[in-house]
Amino acid sequence: MEDDKYAKELDVAVRAVHMACALCQRVQEGLVSASTDQVKSKDDDSPVTIADWSVQATVSWILSEFFGNQNVSIIAEEDVQALSEADSVGLLQAVVNTVNECLAGAPKYGLKSPSEALTTSQILEAISRCNSVGGPKGRHWVLDPVDGTLGFVRGDQYAVALALIEDGKVVIGVLGCPNYPMKKELLNYHYQYHEAMSKSSPPSPDIWERGCVMYARKDSGHAWMQPHIHGDKKFEWPNSAKLIRVSSIDDPALATSCEPVERANSNHSFTEGLAHSVGLRKKPMRVYSMVKYAAIARGDAELFMKFARTGYKEKIWDHAAGVVIVEEAGGMVTDAGGRPLDFSKGPYLEGLDRGIIVCSGAALHEKIVDAVYASWDSSSL
Repeated sequence: MEDDKYAKELDVAVRAVHMACALCQRVQEGLVSASTDQVKSKDDDSPVTIADWSVQATVSWILSEFFGNQNVSIIAEEDVQALSEADSVGLLQAVVNTVNECLAGAPKYGLKSPSEALTTSQILEAISRCNSVGGPKGRHWVLDPVDGTLGFVRGDQYAVALALIEDGKVVIGVLGCPNYPMKKELLNYHYQYHEAMSKSSPPSPDIWERGCVMYARKDSGHAWMQPHIHGDKKFEWPNSAKLIRVSSIDDPALATSCEPVERANSNHSFTEGLAHSVGLRKKPMRVYSMVKYAAIARGDAELFMKFARTGYKEKIWDHAAGVVIVEEAGGMVTDAGGRPLDFSKGPYLEGLDRGIIVCSGAALHEKIVDAVYASWDSSSL
C-alpha cells in the first residue's frame, strides 16, 4: 500500500474506523443491557445516541490532528444542537467520557492520544467542525458515525462509514461493521445468546469472528476486509487482511437481494414488484444500514435496490464508502438510469434518476435496469 497515492489517508482512516467500532461496541452493550437515556430523537424522528456524537468527535479529532485543522474538511451527519440543550447535561457528559476513553486507547491502533483529556468545549468543537458542505472541488472527508442507528439501538447490525472525496469523486472508502461476522456461515448466529452462554464456556477464537472493517481505494481493483480487534490485541497492519470479491451469480433466480429493515424512506411496493418481474426467487436478506454494501462486496448477496419515497433525498454519507468498496470488489453502483452516483453536489445525491441499484456485476445490473424501465410506466412512486 506504500506506493498508493492515498496510502496515508487510507491507513489513518482504517485505524480510526477500527477505533470507532470498538467505541460503538462498548456503547451498544450498555444500551442493550440496560435502560438508559442515551438516545435522543432528531427532527426527522430518527434516533441518535451517544455513539453517534462520540464517533464523530473522535474521528474529527484524529483527522484534524493527523492532517491539520486547516487542511481537513469533514461532512458528517450530526450537529451539536441536541447536545447543547439544557436537559442534555448528562448526555453531554457521557459523550465527553466516551470520547476520552476511546482516545486514551489510540496507541493500541497505532495512533497518538491527546496529551491530556479533551475538555467539553474541545469535544463540541470537534463535532461542530464537521460542517463542510462539500462540492466539486477539493478534498472532503464524509462520515456517517453510526449508520443504521435503529439497528444499533436494537443490538443488531449497523456500520461506521468514512470516505474521502476528491474533486467530486470518492477515492477511498472504509466501512466498519462491528456485528457483521467474518464468515457468512455465522450471519444468522444469535450473538446475545452466545454471549450469555460464553460466560460459562468461552468460545474458541475461530468461531468468535464477529466484526470486520472493509476498505478500498478507487482504481486499485482490490477491496479488503480485516477482522475487528478484540480484547488486548494490538492493531498491526495489515491485520490479517483478506481480499474480498463480489459474487459471480448473474441469474436473478439464484441471486439474493438485500432489503432495508425499516420502510420509512423506501418505496417497498415498487421494489417488491420489480423483484418479481425480474425473476428474483430467493428470500431477501433484510439488514440495517450500509452493511448491505458490505454483503454485496464480499459475495454474501448480489443485489440491493433502493427507490426513495417522494420527497426523500439521499445523503452522500449513506453511500460514499460503500460505493467505492463494491466497485473495487468488482460490482456496479448506479442510479436507476444506469448513471454513476454524483458526489460533487454537496451533502445530497442530487440529480438521482429514480433510485439506486447496487449489483454484483454488469450482467445482473443490465437486467435490473431494463426491468426498471419496463416497470416504471405502470407504477408511481
